[in-house]
Amino acid sequence: MQIHKTPDTFCVFILTHGRPNNVITLKTLDKCGYTGRLYLVCDNEDKTVDQYKKNFGEDRVLVFDKKAEADRCDEGNNFDERRTITMARNACFSLAEQVGATHFIQLDDDYTDFRYKLPETGNSLAIIKCLDSLFSALVQYYDDSGAKSVAFAQNGDFIGGFDNGLGLYRFARRKCMNTFICSTKRPFRFVGSMNEDVNTYTSLGMRGDFFCTIPCIAINQKQTQSQSGGITDMYKKFGTYCKAFTTVMMMPSSVKVSMMQSRSNPRLHHSISWNNTVPKIVPERFRRQAAPA
Repeated sequence: MQIHKTPDTFCVFILTHGRPNNVITLKTLDKCGYTGRLYLVCDNEDKTVDQYKKNFGEDRVLVFDKKAEADRCDEGNNFDERRTITMARNACFSLAEQVGATHFIQLDDDYTDFRYKLPETGNSLAIIKCLDSLFSALVQYYDDSGAKSVAFAQNGDFIGGFDNGLGLYRFARRKCMNTFICSTKRPFRFVGSMNEDVNTYTSLGMRGDFFCTIPCIAINQKQTQSQSGGITDMYKKFGTYCKAFTTVMMMPSSVKVSMMQSRSNPRLHHSISWNNTVPKIVPERFRRQAAPA
């Protein structure tokens, strides 16, 4: 198979905080065949920034002003609490310009693998080994689609199988979480200090912006809120109700709080009514022709 290198105008951002000795995603990218440009995005309130620089080199660690980003953001609360990824997500657009990139992907720091998710492979370990080619193709798809952002699926999307009612293999879902492909040419702002991904793809999707999930690729990561540091501490402090209700405040016409049923961790979660969230515009070519007089 021919390997296509990622363009110089593309880079990977790993968004991380307080885990300089446990950036799992960095090892995973190497295992999965990524050789392109890569940076770790840290904030100036992280007490471990110097350790990040020592471990990975100063040229690969980008530091942004977290308070300045928070002041520009609709956080959706008055907690005065910044242990959240929202500010880092928004900072990536200016950081990309700083390093001369036009396209980038935002990754969390705890991915254990990237894998193909196809009906014919089922749940076998079809781990990707050619991320360079995959990212190159994804950037091309992003440019052609006109999307604000596109993302990989998550393994949880396939609970219940490939035909589990979620529609991943019938159409590209309008959700967009975790692995955001973005461009400085199509900037947008993430909103809400908690549940920022859902807040953003619903509130901007309602305004006609296109966000979607690519179903044939999925990321695998550590169990939600199982790692110490980062936003985990904030979620433990305020609970999942505050997290889910932030999206209700952003989109009261189409989002409510409901129970997520799980044997190991039942908890409150957001529930989206897509019929009330995003416009469904039929292309003009399907207009019914008037009967001749």
